[in-house]
Amino acid sequence: MSDGPAKPKSTSLAIQGAALFGALIGAFLARPVLKPWMDQHASALTFARGWSALASFVPWIVFSIYWEIEKKNSAPVVSSETKFSRAIHVALSNAALLLVIMPIRGLNQGFLPDLLIVKLIGLAFECAGLTLAIWARRVLGRNWSGEITIKADHELIRNGPYATVRHPIYTALLAMYAGTAIVSGQMHALAGLVIAILAYLRKTRLEEANLAHAFGEQYTAYRNETWAIVPKLGKPQNRRYGR
Repeated sequence: MSDGPAKPKSTSLAIQGAALFGALIGAFLARPVLKPWMDQHASALTFARGWSALASFVPWIVFSIYWEIEKKNSAPVVSSETKFSRAIHVALSNAALLLVIMPIRGLNQGFLPDLLIVKLIGLAFECAGLTLAIWARRVLGRNWSGEITIKADHELIRNGPYATVRHPIYTALLAMYAGTAIVSGQMHALAGLVIAILAYLRKTRLEEANLAHAFGEQYTAYRNETWAIVPKLGKPQNRRYGR
């Protein structure tokens, strides 16, 4: 017997967001305690800061090259968001990327301890995000578009990462933004991450409305049984509609 439609998954997302925020606050508060150790190892930290900053660019370069290669493998567009809507997202996402990468005077205060382990965690986030992005892009196939669109013969993809989250490419990109911000450890990068989150929350809301209009009840059921961007930790529920 069916227990009826699953409720939208919002509580766990809020808990996970609060946990991440708490971890960042904890790391910020730990900086004064770690400062003597950091001063003692200043030269090693300077070296680590330099190579990790360069290494943090690599996933973005790989992502850009792969996306450019795969761009031609896309079905014809039936309907699309307005140019103005697209321009807003491009402006926000590019501003976010510039902020997480480029030091800005007045926003160069640290929000994380300047430690090698912290930078390695950031690089791990970036690599995980890149891997997820490529996987999700391959699964999406010809249904992919950088804009909010409905394609010719558009399918509602529900396998691979889409079995758990509805927008895994956005999950991946936010992981890459977060990783780059962690590697930087400075306030300008944190500001960039906040802008990226706002940009992709906006795009998610618009894309959900577009897909709901295109797929109707099928998308409503899919939405009730999956997570938008951040998956719940635990066993996923059974799906009503499969491929």
